[in-house]
Amino acid sequence: MGRNPWFESVAEAQRRAKKYLPSTVYGALVAGSERGRTLDDNTGAFAELGFAPRVVGHHAQRDLSTTVLGVESAFPVVISPTGVQAVHPDGEVAVARAAANRGVIMGLSSFASKPVEEVAEANPNTFYQMYWTGTRDAMSQRMERARAAGAKALIATLDWSFSHGRDWGSPAIPDKIDLKAMVSLAPNVLPRPRWLWTFAKTGRIPDLTTPNLQPPGGKAPTFFGAYGEWMQTAPPTWDDVKWMREEWGGPFLLKGVSRVDDAKRAVDVGVSGISVSNHGGNNLDTTPASIRLLPSIVEAVGDEIEVLLDGGVRRGGDVAKALALGARAVLIGRAYLWGLAAGGQAGVENVLDILRGGLDSAVLGLGHSSVHELSPDDLFVPDGFTLTARAPRTVGPVG
Repeated sequence: MGRNPWFESVAEAQRRAKKYLPSTVYGALVAGSERGRTLDDNTGAFAELGFAPRVVGHHAQRDLSTTVLGVESAFPVVISPTGVQAVHPDGEVAVARAAANRGVIMGLSSFASKPVEEVAEANPNTFYQMYWTGTRDAMSQRMERARAAGAKALIATLDWSFSHGRDWGSPAIPDKIDLKAMVSLAPNVLPRPRWLWTFAKTGRIPDLTTPNLQPPGGKAPTFFGAYGEWMQTAPPTWDDVKWMREEWGGPFLLKGVSRVDDAKRAVDVGVSGISVSNHGGNNLDTTPASIRLLPSIVEAVGDEIEVLLDGGVRRGGDVAKALALGARAVLIGRAYLWGLAAGGQAGVENVLDILRGGLDSAVLGLGHSSVHELSPDDLFVPDGFTLTARAPRTVGPVG
């Protein structure tokens, strides 16, 4: 009798992904930087928060729906944009279909392995993500392409500082899959025949190019080629962020905010929303968990813009805790990638069902009829849990 393809937790999806994927591919998903303290704290911090459930007064019907930047969502979970999803031949298109089937928003990375046109066709509620990379003309062209494809919002990710080195070792990832790479990776790939067969039966090999960065009339760069362009582009100023927001001309989410003063500057340049995020622990290690930073940022700007949370969400209860502390919605990354590896589109749908079910259970147990009723009163928050970076004495001009 075969194994049940359904899994009951994100942890089980991760275990299946680890068994299924070559170790280099799985290692790239786990990622993290340096000692991995932020990586661990992102998930561990949620466990420090306790629920304060009610014993009577539960509601038979619960409304989990919301809107994010004006776009309707069946429940407050957004697919976070992640690059080159070569864990499955259908990659981001499979994720987009899963998100559409569950009524949630798809975030697509500019470093994705599938073009924005295919992804937006699979899920009309797609948000397109960009880094500050290349010239302004190139960035304008990429925005126009995403806009023409139907992307409904732009996500700007500006928080990565190119941290390198992991105490547990970094996986070897080739620049492209050619004969030399195949020979090199064979000892790692051959012990995972099911993963290899998934690609073989499609007649395709894992694509490590970034088609959304393809210049007009040119070739799509490899992931590391795109990464190199990013590293060589001068970091943006707040005036650049304002230009980016104006050039896009629609809903604009700034991702990677961890400080109150940065959140206030984001409001000043006219963003629609921010994501409190530490890049999943892949940026500066020992940055606190996103959930620890959320309350003070919500207090500072939550009445002016939408505040989302990204980092460490593995359960529907985690979603409820983030909403209780003021988040409009959460973004998920590793959770759906493990689902994609474990079961393709159905695996991503499985993960989304797990999160929705856990959220619904929390709303029920806390005695609410809607996710919008969640508040800090629903939680036991330990002393010292919320952290706030010390603000500078003076703040310079926007540029």
